[in-house]
This record gives sequence, structure tokens and C-alpha cells, in this order.
Amino acid sequence: MLQEAAREGYDCIIVGAGHGGAQAAASLRQFGFAGSIALIGAEPEMPYDRPALSKDYLAGKKTFDRMYLRPTDFWSARNIVLRRGRRVEVVDPSSKTITLDDSTNVSYGSLIWAAGGAPRALTCDGHNLSGIFYIRNKADCDALIAALPKAKSAVVIGGGFIGLEAAAILRGFGTEVTVVEALNRLLSRVAGEPVSRFYEQEHRRHGVEIRLSAGVQSIAGKNGRVSGVRLNTGETIAADLLIVGIGIIPSVLPLLIAGAEGGNGVNVDEFCRTSLADIYCVGDCACMTRGSGIRIESVQNASDQAITAARAICGELKPYDAVPWFWSNQYDLKLQTIGLNAGYDATILRGDPATRSFSLVYMKSGTVIALDCINMPRDYVQGRKLVETGARIDPTSLADTSLSLKDLVRQ
Repeated sequence: MLQEAAREGYDCIIVGAGHGGAQAAASLRQFGFAGSIALIGAEPEMPYDRPALSKDYLAGKKTFDRMYLRPTDFWSARNIVLRRGRRVEVVDPSSKTITLDDSTNVSYGSLIWAAGGAPRALTCDGHNLSGIFYIRNKADCDALIAALPKAKSAVVIGGGFIGLEAAAILRGFGTEVTVVEALNRLLSRVAGEPVSRFYEQEHRRHGVEIRLSAGVQSIAGKNGRVSGVRLNTGETIAADLLIVGIGIIPSVLPLLIAGAEGGNGVNVDEFCRTSLADIYCVGDCACMTRGSGIRIESVQNASDQAITAARAICGELKPYDAVPWFWSNQYDLKLQTIGLNAGYDATILRGDPATRSFSLVYMKSGTVIALDCINMPRDYVQGRKLVETGARIDPTSLADTSLSLKDLVRQ
């Protein structure tokens, strides 16, 4: 029976084999879904932990066989068909079929779109030279790892998490690194100024050169390969290789062409349903129209939305209502974030950044909406309740590190 389903279609097709897609497949079985399931991924590998690429994998601290999201026999044991190395090019909601990049047409009963996004690419002169690297999948990372032994200097374009994690790892290898950021501080899109300035100081302390408020004018090359980066400030920075981390473009074009509402991602409701019948969207490419109204790029969000979509397909409509969390490892610093700081109007510093252990609390209209915790795991764990309840805490008490956040929650 399963072979017949695989030939003609599946009761549920999941597009994207990252955290969201893998969690959706596992959750469907967990919630009792008895129909046929296909998990379609663009990469040839088994589903794996993608965030580890710019952390332990690039640093050589973790081998790829330790990055699988599930044991290799997990999928077959649950009658989940993996189609690896395939992309979906067309979605036809009227016939409930998809067309793969090998022209295969496959029908579905329900469709979960968890395709994530593609790295935003450079478009300036020299963007097609060899020696330019992105970090989004295993192939990207493997190519960078192969190039590192011959590289004495590197330029990282983008002062976000991906760029800074890569910069920290390259410094560990002894590579000369310059980070180029178009805005006036690092992590400006995700963190408050105290956190930004702290990480700027830390990277400079480790020997990273940083150029702020500097756009890239063009990429210089020699014999078809990167030789440097020309900035709009007039400076040219020599480089043997270039790492680009300037965000992603959500991979949703087939859904938008099919008529799904959206733009920068596909709009979904509280059950992760799109405007198209029986089609759900989760993870980096989903834009929740209630609550924050933004796309959230995190493992937690992808997994929790996948669970929400799987529940809905199984007949249990339980709204997505999770508090987002994020993390980043740079040098010996562990940044843990709970909540979304969008729209904050005040910040409160807990601890002294000079000790390399502190938290920044984000407030909006007097309530706690998020925390950035640097080497402060206790604040991260205890601060969750403050965010979940929208607690109103006296700022002086929040700044007092002799008071635990757990005690403040009780108050």
C-alpha cells in the first residue's frame, strides 16, 4: 500500500527537510496520523542540524554524523518517505499537486511548506568571483572549510550572528579577519546598543578589524578569484576569501505564484494555515499574521510551528503561542535570548559587561518583553516567566543582580 502511495501521491507532503520539516513529519506520526508522508529536501543529506554549521561544524568540533536530527532508521521505521536532493518548482492548489525539479508530478492531501530560505547574495561588481562563500548548507560549509588552510586573510560582510560566529571561528584558526557592516553597530537588527558595543569590543579584543557604516562598492579580483573588497568609504581591504552573511530570502516563490498571500514570506494564521486550502507554512519562510506579524528565523520557531501544523492536520486546532528563543556562540561567550525585543522603548542592564557576564532586559510600556543574556544562563531560564507573563517589574529591582529573576517573578 505504501509503495502505491509513493507512486501516485501522499496524504501529506512536507517540503523542506530542516528542523521544521523534520519536526512536522515526526509530530504527524506522534499525533496518530496514519496516512502516507513524504519529506522532500533540496539537499542530498539526511535531515541535520543546520545552525551547527556556523558553530561547531565549521570550528571542527563536531563531525557531520553527529548532526543528524534523528537516527538514520527513524524515518523508515515510521513509514516516512525521504526524497532527498529534490526541489519543488510548482504548486497547483486546484489539482493538489506539486511538480519537482525532475518534472515529477506528485499529489498531496495536505501540504506543509518548510523550505526555509536562501542566502541573500551580493549583486555588486565582482559578485561572481570564486572565493566568495555563504553559510547555509553543508555544501557551503564544506567548500569554506576546504579553502581555509590557504587563506591568510578574510573579509566577512554582515555583522549579524552568522558573520560574527564565522569571524570568531576564523580567528581561532589564526586567519586575519575584517568584518564589514553597513549599519552603525553590530547586531543592530537583533540587539540593543549595550550588547552591540560589547560584542564589538570582544571581537576587536580578539584581533578582528571592524568597519561600521561601510557599504560594499565592489569585489576586487585577480585571475577570477577574490583579492579584496572595495568599500564605499574608498578603502580597499585585501582578502583571500569572502564570507557573506547578509540575511536570507524566504523560499516561497512557488506558493506566491500559486496565489498564497504574502511577500516577505507566506502569511499564516495562528494554526500555520496559509490562504490556500490544505497548505500550511512553518519556520523561516512563515509570517505569522497575528502577534508579532513578522518572520522569525530560529530553530525553536520552526519546530513549534511544525507541531502546530501537524496538530491541525490531525484535527486538533491549538494556536501557536510560543515565546521565541535564540542563541549564539562566539569565542567563550554564549548569548541566549528569550522573547522578541521589537518595539522596545527602554532597556535595563543587569550586571557589568566588563565581567563578560550580564543581561539586557527589554521593556515596552513598562512590561518585560525580552532578555539578552550573555554568560548568564540563570537569567535566561528565570527570565522566561517574566516574558511569558508580560511582567511589570520595578527597573531598579531588575537592575539589582543580588535579586534573582525568580524572586521578581514571585513578587
